[in-house]
Amino acid sequence: MITRIREVRRARGLTLDDVARRCDPPTTAQTIGRLETGTRTVSVGWLNRIAKALGVEAQDLVEGGDGAELKVAAILGASGATAPRKAAIVVPPRAEEGQIAILVGSGVGDYRAGDELWCDTLQPGDYARALNRDVLIPRPAGRFLFGRLINRDEEKLQILPLEAGGRQQVVANPPWLAVAARLVRAL
Repeated sequence: MITRIREVRRARGLTLDDVARRCDPPTTAQTIGRLETGTRTVSVGWLNRIAKALGVEAQDLVEGGDGAELKVAAILGASGATAPRKAAIVVPPRAEEGQIAILVGSGVGDYRAGDELWCDTLQPGDYARALNRDVLIPRPAGRFLFGRLINRDEEKLQILPLEAGGRQQVVANPPWLAVAARLVRAL
């Protein structure tokens, strides 16, 4: 079986070591390298582990699969658009387990109407990972608070609204929060 592990890994901007550490259970960069080059046989189990580590479907790692991809036509930089030095692809994002979405109905802060925010849900022990990031916090009666998490102590979160002139909010012991991880915007 011919795999595209290396292509997809590079498209994600990850090193062999990054992928090895993301595998569950973790493995070594050398093992990932051998699986990429075909010096070690790729089993279905390995294919699934690596696909999960890369955030793609296993079919995206197999040549001839029906996975979605976009060919890179140009690289945009300070000197304008240039052709890539070698063939490259971009693998469209896929929702991960535990992610939720926010649809932006009208512009607020850096967000425009029509934007989609893909958010990772976090449990109380992981709230520190969301400091200085935009978060969604559940409130009583089906309401929510959205803003920048600016401080956290043992029981309270301090949220700064994105609207100009908005007052800081303090939320005590939310059961979960969702941190913005990906912005999807149509141009």
